[in-house]
Amino acid sequence: MLGVAVVVIGSLLPGKDLPPLPVSDKLEHFAAYAALAAGAVQLFARRLSWGFICLLLVLMGIGLEYLQASMKLGRMLDRNDALANTLGVLIGLATAFTPLRDLLLRFDRRH
Repeated sequence: MLGVAVVVIGSLLPGKDLPPLPVSDKLEHFAAYAALAAGAVQLFARRLSWGFICLLLVLMGIGLEYLQASMKLGRMLDRNDALANTLGVLIGLATAFTPLRDLLLRFDRRH
């Protein structure tokens, strides 16, 4: 939930209030949504849950783009941001089919 809150707040802050980062904003979008989707894979056991959460993340990304445009805070709707979000969600979901699937469980067993 903290990750979702950070993404929502970061998406709705006025553009002038965002710290400059040395990477493309598309890469930021991609990485944030990949991390959120990969986190869902770690937290939920059922594939149906992964699909549902990932669908919600894609819809959240699209919704936040529309909110940016409507709030008039120096941000604008960017379809490429929504695309980067969606690609990030897909890559995060794909971690379910890699050895990363149970990374948090393995970490938990060690501590």
